[in-house]
Amino acid sequence: MEVENTPLNSIINGTVIKGDITASGDFRLDGTLEGNIQLNGKLVVGDTGIVNGNILCQNANIIGTVNGNLSVKELLSLHSTARVKGDILINKLSIEPGAVFTGKCRMLDEVRQQQEAEARAAAEAAEQHAEE
Repeated sequence: MEVENTPLNSIINGTVIKGDITASGDFRLDGTLEGNIQLNGKLVVGDTGIVNGNILCQNANIIGTVNGNLSVKELLSLHSTARVKGDILINKLSIEPGAVFTGKCRMLDEVRQQQEAEARAAAEAAEQHAEE
């Protein structure tokens, strides 16, 4: 059985990027990003990594600092040295003791249920209005 080696995008410590990043694979950030990041893979923000912007990805391991909102489709892991300031929208969450998180947390299932309830209420209201 062959294992496919997917290349890892990486920004090293000491590098500062100003602008948005979009990638289809996994990404490791040990430098500083002044912008948003959108991935179809896993994001690792290393212990020297800083993101000043929003994040959208499949999975995320935050070891460093994020100042912005996170939307993670699967698992968000906040390690003990993580510093996150912003709202998170996640499916699963793991927080180690020592991690700092300031913001609101919403689960994707909760959001889906709320959207479905709002859609049902709107449909019922439209139905009642049509009957009048």
